[in-house]
Amino acid sequence: MEALQGLLGGLSVIMTPANLYYCFIGSLVGTLIGVLPGIGPLAALSLLMPVTFTLSPVASIAMLAAMFYGAMYGGSTTSILVNIPGEAASVVTCLDGHQMARRGRAGAALGMAAIGSFIAGTLSLVALTFFSPLLAGVALRFGPPEYCALMLLGLVCTVLMIEGSAIKGVMMIALGFVFASIGLDSVNGTERLTFGSTDLAGGIELVAVVIGLFGVSEVLINIEQLARNEIVATRIRNILPTVEDWRMSWKPILRGSGLGFLLGVVPGGGPVTASFMSYALERRLASDPGRFGHGAIEGVAGPESANNSAVASGMIPLLTLGLPGNAVTALLMGALVIQGVQPGPSMMTEHADVFWGVIASMYVGNVMLLVLNLPLVGLWVQLLRVPYAILFPVILLLAVVGTYSTNKNFFDLWVMLAFGVVGYVLRKFRYEMSPLVLALVLAPLLEQSLRQSLVMSPDGFGIFVDRPLTVGLLALSALLVGAVAIGRLTRRQRPAPLAHPQLKET
Repeated sequence: MEALQGLLGGLSVIMTPANLYYCFIGSLVGTLIGVLPGIGPLAALSLLMPVTFTLSPVASIAMLAAMFYGAMYGGSTTSILVNIPGEAASVVTCLDGHQMARRGRAGAALGMAAIGSFIAGTLSLVALTFFSPLLAGVALRFGPPEYCALMLLGLVCTVLMIEGSAIKGVMMIALGFVFASIGLDSVNGTERLTFGSTDLAGGIELVAVVIGLFGVSEVLINIEQLARNEIVATRIRNILPTVEDWRMSWKPILRGSGLGFLLGVVPGGGPVTASFMSYALERRLASDPGRFGHGAIEGVAGPESANNSAVASGMIPLLTLGLPGNAVTALLMGALVIQGVQPGPSMMTEHADVFWGVIASMYVGNVMLLVLNLPLVGLWVQLLRVPYAILFPVILLLAVVGTYSTNKNFFDLWVMLAFGVVGYVLRKFRYEMSPLVLALVLAPLLEQSLRQSLVMSPDGFGIFVDRPLTVGLLALSALLVGAVAIGRLTRRQRPAPLAHPQLKET
């Protein structure tokens, strides 16, 4: 009953003309972000986050969250029609969605992607509504030692979810900690890594960093790849899936919804991991796995459901524990803090209107996105024809305006440009940017909880072994690290197969 009352209160908050307007704008812009290749939700949220600082906390986060899950919806359009994923979570949709389009079934693929995303998003939101108060109730028992152990677990999970080199991921986290330590020490007021600069004494602005890392570097990367693929369908017909399509897709939609919800809750998981794992699961369970990659509608329904379900469930650790599970939720956390709202277990009581208003806005936005995606498919197809040579000057202009408007500080523009170049170089060497952003957001919280724990403890670090919940969280982190280390060691000890078996005979 408490969850239903909270949701009704949230609906009363969001059902105002102003909040509905910003939720609609976020949904529309998010879909546009997903449709246009080469932008992505991270870059777009980084660029547009400063625009929301003048809004109320509810309108601000509702708009940013709508952009996030709107990009998940829109990303399937380019994957299906152009074979270019609008964002990372739609990479898997290219495999079967584009093949369906080549066979004249683009409408069915787009329709199933939109409807499956709506169903999965709604199911995940229902679970979010009832699960969040329970988790928040448990989290109210957390003290500084438990928060310190939880932040450490989040960083460990982030490393484990990295697709590339774990060493590179750890290096990015370490770099994030270094950047987070720049400025004045919050306890004793001493300068750290400022090199005598008064501009660095206040630390580096999160908005300038993320706009540089994701916005500017994205432009620099995409300028190298101005070649465009050809759209395979100019007119989209038969958007509503057939009875046979539904028969083959309803189970993948439910499985994707459940899998996406679980992976969204886990720190370091998220839509990208959920979509890949859903595709692998559906291919394993299929009676004819050979159909996948040649236009299997299950290969569209499952992953699209999983990534949208993960978006909703990713809000659970953010709102109830103050722990962002991926780079986008780290940006949302930064936006909340800037608005004077600290995510965590006390948010439900101290800022109940924001907590339930954001959840209610996701229900409303989910309906808006279904209405936007099905009738306006023809419009999105035409937008795919906009050359990137026209888009990137607009993106750079938004980057400059957004960065400067945050603090009216010219130095932030230099920070943005510097991190744009750094992000470009790191991405060329296949370093992931998400761990750096997560570390940049989590490092101050981890440092604060660690120092508070040591002040509380008469035995120094002994406080971390005296509290059962802290011991459990630290043990879980150690088990995860140990399991991965053993797995990597086992793989190294296996003999590598010869490239040319015939050499064995000689």
